[in-house]
Amino acid sequence: MKRMFWQIFTSRQTSIGSAALVLASMVAASRLLGLIRDRMLAARFSADELGVYFAAFRIPNLLFELLVMGALTTAFIPVFTRFLTQEKEDDAFRMAAIIINTSILLLSVIAVPMFIWAAPVSRLFAPGFTQDQINQMAEFTRVMLVLQVAPLLVGNFFTGILQSFRSFLVPALAPVVYNIGIIAGIMVLTPSFGLLAPVIGVGIGAILFMIIQVPVLLSLGYRHRFTLDLHHKGVRDVLKLMGPRTLGLGAAQIDTTVDLMLASFLGARMVTIFNFAQHLQQLPVGLFGATIAQAALPTLSFSAANNDRVELKRAIVTSLHQMLFFILPVSVLFIVLRTPIVRLVFGAGRFDWEATVLTGMTLSMFSLSLGAQAVIHLLARAYYALYDSKTPVIIAIISILGNALLSITFITWMGLPVWSLGLSTSLASIVHAVALFFLLDKRLELFSRKELFLPLLKMSAAAVMAGVAIYIPLKILDQLVFDTTRTFGLILLTGATSFVGLCVYFFLAWVMGVAEVNSFLSMIKRVRKVPTVLLEPAHEVINGGAGE
Repeated sequence: MKRMFWQIFTSRQTSIGSAALVLASMVAASRLLGLIRDRMLAARFSADELGVYFAAFRIPNLLFELLVMGALTTAFIPVFTRFLTQEKEDDAFRMAAIIINTSILLLSVIAVPMFIWAAPVSRLFAPGFTQDQINQMAEFTRVMLVLQVAPLLVGNFFTGILQSFRSFLVPALAPVVYNIGIIAGIMVLTPSFGLLAPVIGVGIGAILFMIIQVPVLLSLGYRHRFTLDLHHKGVRDVLKLMGPRTLGLGAAQIDTTVDLMLASFLGARMVTIFNFAQHLQQLPVGLFGATIAQAALPTLSFSAANNDRVELKRAIVTSLHQMLFFILPVSVLFIVLRTPIVRLVFGAGRFDWEATVLTGMTLSMFSLSLGAQAVIHLLARAYYALYDSKTPVIIAIISILGNALLSITFITWMGLPVWSLGLSTSLASIVHAVALFFLLDKRLELFSRKELFLPLLKMSAAAVMAGVAIYIPLKILDQLVFDTTRTFGLILLTGATSFVGLCVYFFLAWVMGVAEVNSFLSMIKRVRKVPTVLLEPAHEVINGGAGE
């Protein structure tokens, strides 16, 4: 039994389809646990209290994004993969160790001043908070700086190494145990520590996130070396490529900080409402967007390294269709069923009706751009595979600045509620995705218009009709059949209308000949044979093609 589990954990997924299936399964589990976590928080603490908790993530997340995400997605995996294709595994491991050591050193240099001056920085980031709220935010921030950031930093580089070897299961499982750690903190520590309990849970989850990946990493032959050789060719390549991306992430952090500042002026409860809506909209983007894009990155990198533009374009189109096939109907569900969904997820304990309605409206504004947000993940990785980090960063910075300006205009000049922050995000995301595609299309000498857009038009038409099919029974059942003042009636209403809408969507997509319907049915068959999928033979891992 132990051998079988070990074989599953150390297996490699050599196609985009199998990798995406593993990632999507674990992301679904992680996101579900995340929603359970949020519901537990809503049941135990008021929206005003939770606003301080969510605001405390701003400084740790800022450090993490700048130190890790710029290097990992843009440079680390492509450069690490290149060493593997050249059969220079030792150089790849040495480069990884140097990058990890350098990141930890930079983190230490930056985190110490942040720890000391957490209170004034918190005041800068949340100017609408009271002094007591600022003090509590600073306390939570210090705990996260000590317990959370370093394990997450190291753990994400471990993820990059494992994914470069096409080992996706354990890295995808890591966020699941991260949320389990937070939930454990809420359940066990809340009676003794109050709102500090989930903060401690964040630290526990981060440590578990890192540790769970270590055994598989060691099985691949990785041994950490405490060295700082910045002249290593791979390290120079990573630093060169990550520079523009880090600049773009810095701009993104400005945008996120602006959202926090504006929400704080509306009150701490609005910070909670914005974050809850954001967590909900991140579910489909993470499940169908980020996972498919993440699974496609090694294939995109191999195709680009071999200068095979036909295969590169084919992989982009296939991945784009796969993600939008699932995201478009979810967008419609979130827009039409926004209030019932929010009531089901967060309508517990001290989360009142006004907060529920505002969260639902904010969710619907975010949902206008779920497809665009997913496409951005994929197209940005296509640029990274081509060793071009400047173009997506420039586009991202322009989009981010536009989002920030729109947010300020909506909140301060037009006096709109917190849902306008979701609207500004959607408008900026749509422009961002269109710009990325336009320039990539020109660079790769044009995608086939019929091959790319015809399936998208069919999916969009099916999604709109599904929205109509949801809206009509929603109104009838809500007024005449189900008592939605009770949880059971609400579950029946949401479940019945969602089922009708999804059936209409899949039926119309099938009638119009959308190829992804057959792919979905094939995936269902694969789910029945999960061990087979996970235990795919690892032949041609380095030179493997796109697979499905």
